[in-house]
Amino acid sequence: MRLNDIKPAAGSRKTRLRVGRGIGSGLGKTAGRGHKGQHARAGGTHKYGFEGGQMPLQRRLPKVGFRSLSKAESQQVFLYQLASIATDVIDVIALHKAGLIDSRAKKVKIVLKGEIGRAVKLTGVLATAGAKAAIEAAGGSVE
Repeated sequence: MRLNDIKPAAGSRKTRLRVGRGIGSGLGKTAGRGHKGQHARAGGTHKYGFEGGQMPLQRRLPKVGFRSLSKAESQQVFLYQLASIATDVIDVIALHKAGLIDSRAKKVKIVLKGEIGRAVKLTGVLATAGAKAAIEAAGGSVE
């Protein structure tokens, strides 16, 4: 076999239809476009979703809500949930191992809800002003 002998498999490539090339081709005269009308003309196309001037479906339906792209990246943990973590140093990895946050979380914030009865040290985790005060009151620290 040589490179100049290589051909595509039989039937894998169809020959292009040559429209408007006489009656013998089967697609002469109107070239398969029918008689008159918008689609028979050159440039006779309409916008995607166009319904002949009627208010299109995508404009009849109501606009609904907002979906934040950064929602999955930022998560919050309540203060009382920190009691379930065994270690005193709490970071994103410790929160993930405890099952309190998702693996996609990049930013985590501790929110004041409930109480914490022991001293913990937060590293690489954000905290609200109230949560920070509660952690420091329990003898912990926030970096």
